[in-house]
Amino acid sequence: MARTMTSDARKKDTREKIELGGLIVKAGLRYEKRALLLGALLDAARRMKGDEEERSRLTAIGVEAFGDDHQ
Repeated sequence: MARTMTSDARKKDTREKIELGGLIVKAGLRYEKRALLLGALLDAARRMKGDEEERSRLTAIGVEAFGDDHQ
């Protein structure tokens, strides 16, 4: 039973990482250096912290980008 739960947790974690990688591709950043990607994400996280306006602005950009998908 514990082995199954561990396997399920690993599968869920792997699926999540694949989906997050897909966001990098969708943003057109597939070929950027990992350090640049991490820096951009850390910068965005800092700017959003405590700033609901910035969070809303970035969310709107993301919603618009996903609008092209058939999800």
